Amino acid sequence: MDFTDTITENTLRAIRFERPEHIPVVFWINPACWHHYPQEALFELMAEHNLLFPEFTSEDAVLPELAPWERAGKPYTDVWGCVWETTDDGITGAVTKHPLADWNALQSRFIGTPDPAQTNGMAAIDWSAIEDKIQRAAAEGKHSTGSLEHGHAFLRLSYLRGYERLLLDMADRDDRLWRLIEMVEEFSIGIVQRYVDLGVAMMRYPEDLGMQLGPMLSPEHFRTYIKPIYEHLMAPAQKAGCLVHMHSDGDIRDLVDDLVVSGVDALNLQDIVNGIDWIASNLKGRVCIDLDIDRQQITRFGSPEQIDNLIRQEVEKLGSPEGGFMMIYGLYPGVPLENIKAIMDAMERYAAFYS
Repeated sequence: MDFTDTITENTLRAIRFERPEHIPVVFWINPACWHHYPQEALFELMAEHNLLFPEFTSEDAVLPELAPWERAGKPYTDVWGCVWETTDDGITGAVTKHPLADWNALQSRFIGTPDPAQTNGMAAIDWSAIEDKIQRAAAEGKHSTGSLEHGHAFLRLSYLRGYERLLLDMADRDDRLWRLIEMVEEFSIGIVQRYVDLGVAMMRYPEDLGMQLGPMLSPEHFRTYIKPIYEHLMAPAQKAGCLVHMHSDGDIRDLVDDLVVSGVDALNLQDIVNGIDWIASNLKGRVCIDLDIDRQQITRFGSPEQIDNLIRQEVEKLGSPEGGFMMIYGLYPGVPLENIKAIMDAMERYAAFYS
């Protein structure tokens, strides 16, 4: 399994503030949706929205294959030794067994750093197939992206140690943590360098750092332990002239300045939890805002009219003819079908707001 994807020239122009033809928009359907909704209804909505699903045809109306860590009732052990469990097919679960819960395992039972030539951290990876995929995309005039696993740094440390233990390690300034950081960083640099060497146009660094209110770790601990990892992992991409895309769910307002200073070109963050006005005041014009449209409040419980108003407001406040703004929506079970249509309609309608 690999995380290679393609982006359009229009998206590159948006990230570079080079006056894109329209606001880039992405609508992502979580695999769990295919057994929570009538499948034909979802396929029909996809067929009706060509901007969101430009390459969708009736031949593409097939269900996605679930990743091993998305299968309910079937615990999955990743290559680091972390055990994942979920209760709903298609939803990535949680790590229920941490291989380094006891530091002694670092010396005895723990296998060590996985090989980035063989795995992406979650499953096996075939770099020859990825190279072919990138070359085919280039021949079609498409721009490829590479990505680290979601949760490649801070979260990976928490998967290995456990969240509370990791925070205590940071508070205690435990020297053993530095060794673990070095192992995690060494692995991820191997992934990044391989993608960069294959000529991707953008590298993605997805990780969740925020809670509903505030970050998952203090700004001080972020600057001490995690920010240096990010800077080291982003350096090969920046050196090669490759765009850097960073993602984090949750409230990351206390960390944003450090993220932007680290050299991020595009920052994917959530709208309402961080505040639309706050995002406009602190990020507009500094970095390309890849806005994650609300999944907790308005799109789930509001009306189609409220959804349209939300997305229009976000475009008005955060968008610009020069670019620097993109939108993405992740669909999860529970959103009414009429709201799904309203989200798709509004994203397509306001993508052309500055055209």
